[in-house]
Amino acid sequence: MQSEPTEARSGYESDVSSEKSLHSDNIDEEFVHTSLGKRRRPPSPSARTKSSKAKSEDRVAPREKQGKKLRTREKKRSKTQEECEEHSSDIDLKEGQEVVGKVVQAPKTGWAPKGQISQHTLDFLNELRNPDCNDQPIYRQCETEFREFIQVFSEVLVGADPQIPPLPPKDVIHRIYRDIRFSNDKTPYKTGLSASFSRSGRKGIFAFCSIVKPGNESMIAAGAWCPGKNELSSIRNHILHSSDRFREVISHPDFVANFGEPHPHPDGKRQSVFGHEDELRTAPKGVNKSHVDIDLLKCRSLAVSRTFTDEQVLSSVFTEELEKVAQVLRPFVHCLNDMITLPVGGGSTDQI
Repeated sequence: MQSEPTEARSGYESDVSSEKSLHSDNIDEEFVHTSLGKRRRPPSPSARTKSSKAKSEDRVAPREKQGKKLRTREKKRSKTQEECEEHSSDIDLKEGQEVVGKVVQAPKTGWAPKGQISQHTLDFLNELRNPDCNDQPIYRQCETEFREFIQVFSEVLVGADPQIPPLPPKDVIHRIYRDIRFSNDKTPYKTGLSASFSRSGRKGIFAFCSIVKPGNESMIAAGAWCPGKNELSSIRNHILHSSDRFREVISHPDFVANFGEPHPHPDGKRQSVFGHEDELRTAPKGVNKSHVDIDLLKCRSLAVSRTFTDEQVLSSVFTEELEKVAQVLRPFVHCLNDMITLPVGGGSTDQI
């Protein structure tokens, strides 16, 4: 008889407790079942505040970077707008029109004849050292002038070295845009115009390389720059077998007059084929350090270059000077080509 009221009261009390448990103030005080069957207590309000602060702090750095980028863009935009406003005073704009940029027109006079380089091209390359320079109309005119120069120089070079095939300028000229993907220097343009020539065009192993660069840094160069493992091994095997032909080439009076004495410089400076940054300090693996040709065997790059002043580049006889240097370089390039392509002791395709 007494058990029934007891059961009734216990059921009532359970209903009351369930109603209390649904109250929002009591939810945080109860244990919550997880999906793994274990029970854990929900984080306290103070813990939730700390976690939210930590998350917000994690987002601060990207937001600050985005803010800096936006501020930089706004500064550039305002600077451009100010420049446009200065130049738009003389322009009659209709309703709804606005000046969005400034086009720098290329000079109409002062360009050199076909096959020569003008002062405008050197000035343009010099201005490219400023990352904000983006004068496309001037570049197109300079590009045209350089293309015509390379076309004339290609004809001269083919006459000086019959191993070089006649190719159109577009197949030998390098692009002016820099590859900035893996560089800390994000300058978009190179500060010089260049072209390369070889048996297989611009991407050959050995090449005559002509570069026009202001500041008395224009040059013509030839040889093997950082050759591959197999090519370098072949060159060294030829030198180990006999270095007579190669030394005869770099010791020729005309070669010495253009590229220096045929031995390393006492101060380690560039001279003939010696003094490159990738030159070994010790003998290559498997070679005795007292070998008679150790100076050549230490070289990883076998290349030479001759620089010209801006005054020489602007001269009407610049192409003729390049032709003379190319004739001096021909035996050097042919010797390296034979070292790469012919077996040791297999003769030569060129005579000095």
